Amino acid sequence: MSERSERRGFASRPTNPDAWIKAAEIEPARTADAAGFTARLTLDITPELRGRIKIIAFQRGVTVADMLRELLAREFPSTSGDTP
Repeated sequence: MSERSERRGFASRPTNPDAWIKAAEIEPARTADAAGFTARLTLDITPELRGRIKIIAFQRGVTVADMLRELLAREFPSTSGDTP
């Protein structure tokens, strides 16, 4: 291992977005949030769209998962009668 990779923190991101896009997506399981649990959603998207999403998340300083959760919550707000 190089000295640089040994010094990288557990949650640090590379400074090069292209390298980050190509890196394997291995994320630790998240702990239960305020809603009590989370569910995994799998989508098939093109590699180009995946790259654009990752670059935008990187530029905003957020994770892809957090950015997409916020987008989905905004696009599909809970309605009265939904359980919180």
